[in-house]
Amino acid sequence: MDTLPEVWLRGPVPGTDAFLQPAAHALLQAREEILRFTRDFPDEALWIKPAGAASAGFHLQHLKGVLDRLFTYARGQSLSASQLEYLRNEGVPAGQLTVEGLVAAAVQQIDESVGYLRTVPRDELTEPRAVGRKALPSTVLGLLFHAAEHTQRHVGQLYVTIKVVRC
Repeated sequence: MDTLPEVWLRGPVPGTDAFLQPAAHALLQAREEILRFTRDFPDEALWIKPAGAASAGFHLQHLKGVLDRLFTYARGQSLSASQLEYLRNEGVPAGQLTVEGLVAAAVQQIDESVGYLRTVPRDELTEPRAVGRKALPSTVLGLLFHAAEHTQRHVGQLYVTIKVVRC
């Protein structure tokens, strides 16, 4: 994985529409980087907030949660009570949360998201979608693109947080 070119330079993601290739590539790149960056990261450092910044635990929880929420909106659905509860608990070090468990949950959500990209018909990409309680306007494509770039943003923040905490 460390010697391969970035995902976007490995060719198309099989079964994914050409218009959604950038989102699939970004999500798959995020998956690889999460696994690489968190390798050997200790559970006891999971909730450290360097200089008051978000913890590695928060970024891992948020990656899973935001993908779940944005893809729910892309499907034209409202958030469930359990999704809203998950949102309220992002960044809360509760129970026996471990790096391994949070990474596995984030990776699973990425895999599900990439799987969903394979099912989206091209003619649906410009359909309007409402986002959040205020029903802000977006489209299927807007939501899917934002999900990918937002994930990448948090993976970058996760990387920096882990680097700082390890110093």
